[in-house]
Amino acid sequence: MLSRLIPADEEFFGLFNQLAEHLRTAANLLDELFAEPHRTTELVKKIKDVEHLADQLTLSINVRIDKSFITPIDREDIHLLASRLDDVIDRLDGTARRMVILHINEVREPARKMAHVIQSAAEHIAYAVKAIKRPREVAAQAAEIKRLEEEGDQLYHEAVGALFAGTPDPIEVIRWKEVYETLEIAIDQCMGVANALHSISIKNS
Repeated sequence: MLSRLIPADEEFFGLFNQLAEHLRTAANLLDELFAEPHRTTELVKKIKDVEHLADQLTLSINVRIDKSFITPIDREDIHLLASRLDDVIDRLDGTARRMVILHINEVREPARKMAHVIQSAAEHIAYAVKAIKRPREVAAQAAEIKRLEEEGDQLYHEAVGALFAGTPDPIEVIRWKEVYETLEIAIDQCMGVANALHSISIKNS
Protein backbone atom coordinates (compact mmCIF):
# COMPACT_ATOMS: atom_id res chain seq x y z
CA MET A 1 0.00 0.00 0.00
CA LEU A 2 2.75 2.46 0.97
CA SER A 3 4.62 1.81 -2.29
CA ARG A 4 1.49 2.90 -4.18
CA LEU A 5 1.36 6.18 -2.30
CA ILE A 6 5.08 6.94 -2.49
CA PRO A 7 6.68 5.96 -5.82
CA ALA A 8 10.09 4.30 -5.88
CA ASP A 9 13.05 6.46 -6.85
CA GLU A 10 13.61 5.34 -10.45
CA GLU A 11 16.53 7.74 -10.88
CA PHE A 12 18.89 4.98 -9.75
CA PHE A 13 18.62 3.32 -13.15
CA GLY A 14 19.79 6.50 -14.86
CA LEU A 15 22.70 6.74 -12.44
CA PHE A 16 23.67 3.13 -13.18
CA ASN A 17 23.68 3.97 -16.88
CA GLN A 18 25.97 6.95 -16.24
CA LEU A 19 28.35 4.79 -14.24
CA ALA A 20 28.38 2.11 -16.95
CA GLU A 21 29.17 4.82 -19.51
CA HIS A 22 32.12 5.93 -17.38
CA LEU A 23 33.31 2.32 -17.42
CA ARG A 24 32.93 2.14 -21.18
CA THR A 25 34.87 5.39 -21.61
CA ALA A 26 37.69 4.24 -19.33
CA ALA A 27 37.90 0.89 -21.15
CA ASN A 28 38.06 2.63 -24.53
CA LEU A 29 40.84 4.88 -23.28
CA LEU A 30 42.76 1.91 -21.87
CA ASP A 31 42.45 0.13 -25.22
CA GLU A 32 43.90 3.25 -26.89
CA LEU A 33 46.69 3.36 -24.31
CA PHE A 34 47.82 -0.19 -25.06
CA ALA A 35 47.58 0.46 -28.81
CA GLU A 36 49.39 3.83 -28.69
CA PRO A 37 51.82 3.87 -25.74
CA HIS A 38 53.44 7.07 -27.07
CA ARG A 39 50.27 8.83 -25.79
CA THR A 40 50.70 7.50 -22.25
CA THR A 41 50.77 10.85 -20.46
CA GLU A 42 47.63 12.10 -22.19
CA LEU A 43 45.63 8.89 -21.86
CA VAL A 44 46.58 8.15 -18.25
CA LYS A 45 45.32 11.61 -17.31
CA LYS A 46 42.05 11.09 -19.19
CA ILE A 47 41.48 7.75 -17.44
CA LYS A 48 42.18 9.37 -14.07
CA ASP A 49 39.62 12.08 -14.87
CA VAL A 50 37.00 9.43 -15.66
CA GLU A 51 37.87 7.54 -12.47
CA HIS A 52 37.35 10.73 -10.47
CA LEU A 53 33.92 11.29 -12.06
CA ALA A 54 32.98 7.67 -11.32
CA ASP A 55 34.00 8.04 -7.67
CA GLN A 56 31.83 11.15 -7.34
CA LEU A 57 28.89 9.40 -9.00
CA THR A 58 29.25 6.33 -6.78
CA LEU A 59 29.26 8.56 -3.72
CA SER A 60 26.10 10.33 -4.92
CA ILE A 61 24.40 6.95 -5.45
CA ASN A 62 25.24 5.89 -1.90
CA VAL A 63 23.96 9.20 -0.52
CA ARG A 64 20.76 8.80 -2.54
CA ILE A 65 20.24 5.32 -1.05
CA ASP A 66 20.15 6.86 2.42
CA LYS A 67 17.78 9.64 1.35
CA SER A 68 15.33 7.55 -0.70
CA PHE A 69 12.30 6.30 1.22
CA ILE A 70 11.51 3.60 -1.36
CA THR A 71 14.08 2.24 -3.80
CA PRO A 72 13.21 0.39 -7.04
CA ILE A 73 15.45 -2.57 -6.07
CA ASP A 74 16.98 -3.66 -2.77
CA ARG A 75 19.32 -1.10 -1.24
CA GLU A 76 22.00 -3.78 -0.89
CA ASP A 77 21.77 -4.52 -4.62
CA ILE A 78 22.06 -0.83 -5.53
CA HIS A 79 25.18 -0.55 -3.41
CA LEU A 80 26.59 -3.82 -4.79
CA LEU A 81 26.14 -2.88 -8.44
CA ALA A 82 27.48 0.65 -8.03
CA SER A 83 30.48 -0.62 -6.08
CA ARG A 84 31.34 -3.32 -8.60
CA LEU A 85 31.13 -0.91 -11.53
CA ASP A 86 33.30 1.59 -9.68
CA ASP A 87 35.80 -1.13 -8.73
CA VAL A 88 36.41 -1.98 -12.38
CA ILE A 89 37.00 1.67 -13.22
CA ASP A 90 39.42 1.95 -10.29
CA ARG A 91 41.25 -1.11 -11.61
CA LEU A 92 41.53 0.37 -15.10
CA ASP A 93 42.96 3.54 -13.60
CA GLY A 94 45.46 1.46 -11.65
CA THR A 95 46.40 -0.45 -14.79
CA ALA A 96 47.00 2.78 -16.70
CA ARG A 97 49.15 4.20 -13.90
CA ARG A 98 51.32 1.08 -14.00
CA MET A 99 52.35 2.05 -17.52
CA VAL A 100 53.97 5.13 -15.97
CA ILE A 101 55.25 3.54 -12.76
CA LEU A 102 56.88 0.63 -14.61
CA HIS A 103 58.25 2.86 -17.40
CA ILE A 104 56.62 0.88 -20.17
CA ASN A 105 57.24 2.44 -23.56
CA GLU A 106 56.52 -0.53 -25.80
CA VAL A 107 53.49 -2.78 -25.42
CA ARG A 108 53.45 -6.55 -25.84
CA GLU A 109 50.77 -8.07 -28.02
CA PRO A 110 49.06 -10.11 -25.26
CA ALA A 111 48.52 -6.91 -23.26
CA ARG A 112 46.92 -5.25 -26.29
CA LYS A 113 44.61 -8.22 -26.69
CA MET A 114 43.67 -8.27 -23.01
CA ALA A 115 42.91 -4.53 -23.07
CA HIS A 116 40.66 -5.16 -26.07
CA VAL A 117 38.86 -7.92 -24.15
CA ILE A 118 38.16 -5.42 -21.38
CA GLN A 119 36.86 -2.90 -23.89
CA SER A 120 34.46 -5.51 -25.31
CA ALA A 121 33.32 -6.57 -21.85
CA ALA A 122 32.60 -2.94 -20.95
CA GLU A 123 30.38 -2.63 -24.03
CA HIS A 124 28.36 -5.66 -22.98
CA ILE A 125 28.11 -4.33 -19.41
CA ALA A 126 26.71 -1.03 -20.70
CA TYR A 127 24.07 -2.88 -22.71
CA ALA A 128 23.20 -5.11 -19.75
CA VAL A 129 22.78 -2.13 -17.41
CA LYS A 130 20.34 -0.53 -19.84
CA ALA A 131 18.44 -3.83 -20.03
CA ILE A 132 18.43 -4.47 -16.27
CA LYS A 133 14.63 -4.84 -16.21
CA ARG A 134 14.78 -7.48 -18.98
CA PRO A 135 16.41 -10.62 -17.53
CA ARG A 136 16.66 -12.48 -20.84
CA GLU A 137 18.69 -9.67 -22.42
CA VAL A 138 20.89 -9.36 -19.34
CA ALA A 139 21.53 -13.11 -19.42
CA ALA A 140 22.62 -12.89 -23.06
CA GLN A 141 25.07 -10.10 -22.27
CA ALA A 142 26.37 -11.98 -19.22
CA ALA A 143 27.02 -15.03 -21.41
CA GLU A 144 29.12 -12.89 -23.76
CA ILE A 145 31.07 -11.44 -20.83
CA LYS A 146 31.70 -14.98 -19.57
CA ARG A 147 33.07 -15.92 -22.99
CA LEU A 148 35.35 -12.88 -22.88
CA GLU A 149 36.49 -13.78 -19.37
CA GLU A 150 37.54 -17.22 -20.61
CA GLU A 151 39.36 -15.62 -23.54
CA GLY A 152 41.11 -13.26 -21.13
CA ASP A 153 42.16 -16.14 -18.86
CA GLN A 154 43.67 -17.98 -21.82
CA LEU A 155 45.56 -14.88 -22.93
CA TYR A 156 46.83 -14.35 -19.39
CA HIS A 157 48.11 -17.89 -18.94
CA GLU A 158 49.83 -17.90 -22.32
CA ALA A 159 51.37 -14.46 -21.73
CA VAL A 160 52.75 -15.29 -18.29
CA GLY A 161 54.07 -18.63 -19.55
CA ALA A 162 55.89 -16.87 -22.37
CA LEU A 163 57.57 -14.52 -19.88
CA PHE A 164 59.48 -17.42 -18.35
CA ALA A 165 60.48 -19.09 -21.62
CA GLY A 166 64.19 -19.29 -22.41
CA THR A 167 66.44 -16.96 -20.40
CA PRO A 168 64.24 -13.96 -19.66
CA ASP A 169 65.34 -10.62 -18.28
CA PRO A 170 64.18 -10.68 -14.61
CA ILE A 171 63.19 -6.99 -14.73
CA GLU A 172 61.03 -7.58 -17.78
CA VAL A 173 59.39 -10.56 -16.10
CA ILE A 174 58.53 -8.50 -13.01
CA ARG A 175 57.30 -5.57 -15.10
CA TRP A 176 55.06 -7.52 -17.44
CA LYS A 177 53.78 -10.02 -14.91
CA GLU A 178 52.45 -7.04 -12.94
CA VAL A 179 50.72 -5.62 -16.02
CA TYR A 180 49.21 -8.95 -17.07
CA GLU A 181 47.93 -9.61 -13.56
CA THR A 182 46.15 -6.28 -13.22
CA LEU A 183 44.58 -6.71 -16.66
CA GLU A 184 43.41 -10.21 -15.73
CA ILE A 185 41.90 -8.94 -12.47
CA ALA A 186 40.00 -6.25 -14.39
CA ILE A 187 38.55 -8.90 -16.69
CA ASP A 188 37.48 -10.99 -13.69
CA GLN A 189 35.86 -7.89 -12.14
CA CYS A 190 33.85 -7.38 -15.34
CA MET A 191 32.49 -10.87 -14.79
CA GLY A 192 31.63 -9.87 -11.23
CA VAL A 193 29.57 -6.98 -12.57
CA ALA A 194 27.82 -9.34 -15.00
CA ASN A 195 26.96 -11.76 -12.19
CA ALA A 196 25.52 -8.94 -10.08
CA LEU A 197 23.44 -7.66 -12.99
CA HIS A 198 22.11 -11.12 -13.78
CA SER A 199 21.13 -11.75 -10.17
CA ILE A 200 19.47 -8.35 -9.77
CA SER A 201 17.54 -8.61 -13.04
CA ILE A 202 16.14 -12.05 -12.15
CA LYS A 203 15.25 -10.99 -8.62
CA ASN A 204 13.30 -7.99 -9.89
CA SER A 205 11.63 -9.50 -12.97
